[in-house]
Amino acid sequence: MLYPVPAVMVSCKRNNEKTNIITIAWAGTVCSDPAMVSISVRPERYSHGIIQESGEFVINLVTERLVNACDWCGVRSGRDSDKFREMKLTEYHSELMRTPAIAESPVNIWCKVVKTERLGSHDLFLAEVAGVTVDDSYMDAKGRFALEKTGLITYSHGEYYALGKKLGKFGYSVKKRTRGPKGEK
Repeated sequence: MLYPVPAVMVSCKRNNEKTNIITIAWAGTVCSDPAMVSISVRPERYSHGIIQESGEFVINLVTERLVNACDWCGVRSGRDSDKFREMKLTEYHSELMRTPAIAESPVNIWCKVVKTERLGSHDLFLAEVAGVTVDDSYMDAKGRFALEKTGLITYSHGEYYALGKKLGKFGYSVKKRTRGPKGEK
């Protein structure tokens, strides 16, 4: 019941094979120093073996423009489909690792697996972040990632949602307010 969650497309690749994409709704940040993330994947999924063998994957954030591809990649197996080709996605290669990212994604998080934990229905891949690439068009004049420009999506109980409006920022509830000339806030 911990919803909504990010819906992300995770790219993975074995040597001398096509790159695959798996849609993941169980992904998250687990540590800031070193930067680490986790994803959970069912062992019977095609991508599970690829990630286990290669020891790496890329988390690609999903926008409203990519939601159809995200859903399609979640219901089709890479055993039978070339997801990049069929969804007309572009492989983005980096010196960070062999696995390419999705160029159309505004943020790519390049991950190296440090531990795999068998949990039951899913295995948790714990990974250190090797690097992050961000589309420059989503950076504001101050060099801040402008989340509100991306149209990122979330997933809740089988449905996709666009992220909503900003409600505040960290610490706003305790920030001292300045008073105007008549004591107004």
